[in-house]
Amino acid sequence: MDSQDWDDRYAAKELVWGADPNLWVVRELTGHAPGHALDVAAGEGRNAIWLARQGWDVTGLDFSAVAIERAERLTAELPDEVADRLTWRHDDARTFDPPAAGYDLVLVAYLQVPARDRRASLRRAADALAPGGTLLVIGHHLRNLAEGVGGPQDPRVLYTPEDVLSDVADHGLTTVRAESVLRPVGGDPGHQGQDGGGGGATAVDLLVRLERGAA
Repeated sequence: MDSQDWDDRYAAKELVWGADPNLWVVRELTGHAPGHALDVAAGEGRNAIWLARQGWDVTGLDFSAVAIERAERLTAELPDEVADRLTWRHDDARTFDPPAAGYDLVLVAYLQVPARDRRASLRRAADALAPGGTLLVIGHHLRNLAEGVGGPQDPRVLYTPEDVLSDVADHGLTTVRAESVLRPVGGDPGHQGQDGGGGGATAVDLLVRLERGAA
């Protein structure tokens, strides 16, 4: 899908992914000392907004102008102390230029694109990390096709924790976590909005957490 496809998808439905943050984002980052964060492929901003509520200064980036416009509208409804921590950027995950100082956290959640685009995006995300920063990657696992529900049904845009590690292998990052995780679809109603089979359904996700050493 190109940016126009995503514009059309976001325009067709209010809050495509819902308002609640992804449960893995909450699990991994609750209690994490806030700093400057980048949410890559932020969509309508549910995870970026949650991070801002936790005290992070967040830049949300997406290549859909419609998604960014919607995120800006949601931001306007937030308390000033949260809204002031949010910046929205219409840009491409594969080619964006991070600031020289880098980010303390780079989040890449459910960026489901072909392998070449994914690799370019993840390498760019790794480049955006400041010393001591964390890269958190969450996605629909390749195993979800046979073992889970929801998500894309095209194996070309699905991947594994090992793929993520391979994509950024030369970036000097330390692996904190690289695993497959089962997400109760009813427990994360904001993502995908489809459970394919009732409240007991689960999706197979990948979760990779990497850190750059301190300077």
